[in-house]
Amino acid sequence: MPPVKKPRTREPLWHEWDRKAQKHGLRRTVYDVNGDKYTGEWQDNLKHGKGIQIWKSTGAVYSGDWKLGKRDGYGSYSIPDPVTKQYKKVYTGWWENDQKCGYGLMIYPNGERYEGEWSAGLRSGWGRMYYLNGSIYEGQWLLDKANGQGMLRLPNENRYEGSWKNGKKHGPGAYFYLDKGQLLEGIWASDIPKCGIVSDFGKDEAPAPAQYPIPKV
Repeated sequence: MPPVKKPRTREPLWHEWDRKAQKHGLRRTVYDVNGDKYTGEWQDNLKHGKGIQIWKSTGAVYSGDWKLGKRDGYGSYSIPDPVTKQYKKVYTGWWENDQKCGYGLMIYPNGERYEGEWSAGLRSGWGRMYYLNGSIYEGQWLLDKANGQGMLRLPNENRYEGSWKNGKKHGPGAYFYLDKGQLLEGIWASDIPKCGIVSDFGKDEAPAPAQYPIPKV
C-alpha cells in the first residue's frame, strides 16, 4: 500500500506579517482579519495601555486599560441597542485577565443592576443588587449568588436579615414583617423557615397590623 502523504500545515501568512510589524506605542486603528478594530497603545505587538476595541460581530465596544493583549485595569463595556442603535453601557469598573474583577457596576438587559465586587467575572465579595420587582439585596456574594451575611428588602419594606447560601436564605436570620408589625427570628434552610419565634415589632406603626396580639409565654 503506497504511503499516504499528509498535507503540510502552514501558518497563515498574516501571522508572520503581524509579528514583523512589531506594533509598539500609540497606533491609529488596526483591523483584524475578522473586522474587529482597535485604536490605542501597544507593547510588543500586544494591546497594552489605553485603547478602544470594537467587535464587528456584535458592535460591542470596550474602552479602557489593557495589559499584554487583555482587558486589565479600569474600563467600560458597551453594546448598541437593537432598536435605537445607540450605545448603552453594560459594565463599568475594574478588569483583570480579560474578566470583571474588583469593584464595578453592571446593568443587565432587563434593567436590573448590580454594584459591588467581582472575581473572575462573577459577583463575589460585597455588593448591592437592584431587582426588577423593586427588591434590593445588599450583602455578601460568592460565585454569582448571595452567600454569607446579607439583607433583602422587598418593595413593601418587609426585609430579611441574616445568613444566605447559594442564593437562598439559609441559617440564622430575622424576617421583619413591617406591614404586619411582627418579627420572625429563627433558622432557615433553602429559603424555608424551619423554626423560630414570632413577636410583635412596631405594631403601632404598621399599616396593616395583625388583628390579635401575640401572647407572652
